[in-house]
Amino acid sequence: MKKVLSEFTEEEKKNMPLYTIGVVAELIGITDQTIRLYEKHGLIKPGRRNRNRFYSENDVKWLRCLRDLIHNKKISIEGIKKLLDYVPCWEITGCSEGEREKCSAYIERIKPCWELNRTICQGESSRLCENCVVFLSRAIERKV
Repeated sequence: MKKVLSEFTEEEKKNMPLYTIGVVAELIGITDQTIRLYEKHGLIKPGRRNRNRFYSENDVKWLRCLRDLIHNKKISIEGIKKLLDYVPCWEITGCSEGEREKCSAYIERIKPCWELNRTICQGESSRLCENCVVFLSRAIERKV
């Protein structure tokens, strides 16, 4: 049985991929090609329905942040990817204190969370490593 929109928490609503790439590009004031470039570099991973990309409110917020870092702070895409190497994953994903206390990546801080336990973020929040910005940016680097 599918949930009705009113049954979702505010956080779940913010993670729902609802906006097409064209709508997001217009909201942010960039082209859809720019968004595809960010995706190619592993800085964002949109939801997919068939071959179409869909973005959540949180994705739009992250894209605005990327745009600010690139155009106002003058940080390159490669620079942003490097910064993501130094920012702990729990800061980017917004893990709660309770999630952090159970997370070996937070406790030991020796390896990225997905190398320690691929199910860390899947607890209550149902997050997958494959959708995490930190995971994506490092996966792209390994391919290059």
